[in-house]
Amino acid sequence: MPPFAANATNLMAVTTFWPGSALGSQQELRGRGPWLRRWTPVMLLGGATGAALLLLTPPDAFKRVVPFLVLAGSLTLVCAPRLAQRRASGSNHDRVLAIWLALLALYSGYFGAGSGVMILALLLTLGEPHLPTANALKNMLVGAAAIPAAILIAIFAPVHWPQAAVLAAGILIGARLGPIVARRVPSDLLRWTVAGLGVCLAVWLWVDPSA
Repeated sequence: MPPFAANATNLMAVTTFWPGSALGSQQELRGRGPWLRRWTPVMLLGGATGAALLLLTPPDAFKRVVPFLVLAGSLTLVCAPRLAQRRASGSNHDRVLAIWLALLALYSGYFGAGSGVMILALLLTLGEPHLPTANALKNMLVGAAAIPAAILIAIFAPVHWPQAAVLAAGILIGARLGPIVARRVPSDLLRWTVAGLGVCLAVWLWVDPSA
């Protein structure tokens, strides 16, 4: 399908991150309600803004910069433990987290490819050193950004609904079962695996921007 329609269909399907992760990550999300209530509005606003930009700007506006964003997120994920040891504390920490979450929420609503890798790297560096918990929080944030984006996309963009339904089902199952795997796989192995997949995605998007 055309790149714009493929992007719209993908953004629509990603909404199932939210219920899937909420069901599968109850252990990791326990006690994190106040944190999620604080940052979810940022993701909602950013996701809506990103979708609006998608509808109002040329579809290939981010075509060449996306691979570098995904690659940066993947490399940050590899270095997350060392970066976390040097991270700022106090109000500056919260300010940095707020700025980056807002930018990544906007990106999630606009395009979304690799946004999970980047948000996971951000949380491991600035917020949550425990990878399964950071992964659960990341899924909730990605889902939050997807909700307003999906509403705008459904109204104004060409969505291929059969493909969106199949993709959404896979995302729902993955978000439900993924936390079970994350609890059992060594954190370093999981971190390197996700980073490696992110690098592969970055190379693919660079070689074939229409993907």
